[in-house]
Amino acid sequence: MAATRRTSRDRKVPKTYRLSPAKVAAAQRILGTPTATETIEAALDLVVFRDELVAGTRALLGADITPPDPPGA
Repeated sequence: MAATRRTSRDRKVPKTYRLSPAKVAAAQRILGTPTATETIEAALDLVVFRDELVAGTRALLGADITPPDPPGA
């Protein structure tokens, strides 16, 4: 297996945050992640994905979208 090259964007750095343990535990349960770090990363990934969805939706505003032909047509 080839080694994956990490970019500076993927580099992990230690950080300290004051977070509600109850919120982290709830998010961990909902996301099914094994650690607090993975929970925070998954939650941040979801925020980024939400932004991409909103941007894509805005890009489609005013676009003329026609539905595909119904089956058998």
